Amino acid sequence: MSVRPPVVTILGHVDHGKTTLLDFVRKSRIAAKEFGGITQRIGAYEIKTGIKGYKNDRITFVDTPGHETFAQLRARGANVADIALLLIDAKDSLMPQTVESISHIKAAKIPFVVVLNKTDLPEANPEKVKTDLLKHQVMVEGKGGTVPVVNISAKTGQGVNDLLETILLLSSDLNLTFDENKAPLAYVIETKKDKRGIVASLIIKEGQIKVGDSVYALNVKGKVKSLINDMGKPMRAVIPSSPFELLGFESLPMVGAKVTDQATDSPDNTKSVKTKKVFDLDSIIKPVEEEKKLSLIIKTDSFGSLEATTHSLANNKNLNIILSAVGDINKSDVFLAKTTKSVIVGFNAKADLTVKDLAKQEKVIIKSYNIIYELLEELNEVADLIKEKEEKEKSLKGEAKIQAGFIIEGEKVLGIKVTKGKINLGDMLEIYRQNNPIGKSKLVSLKIRAKRVTEVKKDQEAGMIVSPQLDIRTGDVVKSIL
Repeated sequence: MSVRPPVVTILGHVDHGKTTLLDFVRKSRIAAKEFGGITQRIGAYEIKTGIKGYKNDRITFVDTPGHETFAQLRARGANVADIALLLIDAKDSLMPQTVESISHIKAAKIPFVVVLNKTDLPEANPEKVKTDLLKHQVMVEGKGGTVPVVNISAKTGQGVNDLLETILLLSSDLNLTFDENKAPLAYVIETKKDKRGIVASLIIKEGQIKVGDSVYALNVKGKVKSLINDMGKPMRAVIPSSPFELLGFESLPMVGAKVTDQATDSPDNTKSVKTKKVFDLDSIIKPVEEEKKLSLIIKTDSFGSLEATTHSLANNKNLNIILSAVGDINKSDVFLAKTTKSVIVGFNAKADLTVKDLAKQEKVIIKSYNIIYELLEELNEVADLIKEKEEKEKSLKGEAKIQAGFIIEGEKVLGIKVTKGKINLGDMLEIYRQNNPIGKSKLVSLKIRAKRVTEVKKDQEAGMIVSPQLDIRTGDVVKSIL
């Protein structure tokens, strides 16, 4: 196993200094003759810090447009970044995109560093920023937490060395390694067409990719014609965590696609489905702290509306607010909703056609309201349904799926396979079709291979007869409730 450099991405509010920081790091750590448009084109670059005392002194920065691209990659399941930097202007403190960035970083479940920029200016107030972060459950060092915080000036470079060393320290704790003999694993971070043809920018995380290899970005095939590193130099092979351009894909791969040596079906090639008009509990509830909750992303037209909405929903323990912010519903919200299995709730917040189309494609539910009591009434109603469903599941004794149906001596015999728990002779069964209850019946006969039994357990198959004999079909589910 070999040590690999950490892959780092920077998130934060627009104009808080991300580009300035990246430019300073790039220009100070890369020889002038090697610096040029290529790093901008690839969207990522590797630097050599020169800092000693660590197993590795290199860092790969992903230079993407921000939290929307980060969210898009995450929604595709692309675990590109190992570490995130949350960049905040020490004068302005937290802004809307800062809050959104916090939500995306938390959803990604990766370590991060709070980077306070412009701390060299007299109006900077780092302590206020640290206190403001507490409102969003970000507890930095010195405020009762463990999240590292580094003061910098991206313009002058003050504190940048401390930041780079903090990244290397976190990287050391993560123990990032790779095996070059393993199958390759890379992720697409940008795609385009230019005079060279179809060009994909990738970061490799495992194994290696060589010129001449056959690779696949989901189901898009590529024969590697050329590999170009972040310095614009052709390479025979690339290893983690190198950023590079790959020429040779037959068509444009999807941003966020996993690149391996085997073809896999794209989730976007599955049969299209209509956008859900009602809440589908099975698709949107998820375990949070061992309890099922409805996860929400709330967007409103004003702070007053936001406070009223979040305050009214705060006491409902079956709701989990992932993000609450002022502004229209955007693509970033859709990607965050997909990653966290959340419903987007908008109160007088618009979603343009592009966002609606994206939500349909990603199978994300957007619910829009302009009367606040309707919003609260429906969300609380869904939360109550979740509670009812959870309590029912707690008392679930067993569950089985109907695999076949036969008529034997005038009686309907149902072939079942137990998928949860156990089912006993004499149990009262609830029958469900597509998650909807269709009736109840008593289990009056139970056999395994013509032998009478009183119990069947998980993964066992059996034949059963119920009374009364309802219209039970193949694919239906029966549940035994304690």
